[in-house]
Amino acid sequence: MSQPDDTAPTAPVQVRRGDASPEELAAVVAVVSEALIREEQTAVADEPAVSAWRASGRGIHRGIRRDVPWGRWAG
Repeated sequence: MSQPDDTAPTAPVQVRRGDASPEELAAVVAVVSEALIREEQTAVADEPAVSAWRASGRGIHRGIRRDVPWGRWAG
């Protein structure tokens, strides 16, 4: 049994059954490539939904400013 050559390039399309002609393989590659290009152009990623709880809590994480006087105790 021969060992696979690690330096040999891998084929982008593997025919597992039958005997595909070069023209048939070229047609498959063209169709799949066109489908991938169209998918890439029309793909839309959903924006992550932010709950009202998370949106209202965004300002809470700031520290308290101790240098600003507050209320009657500002002296």
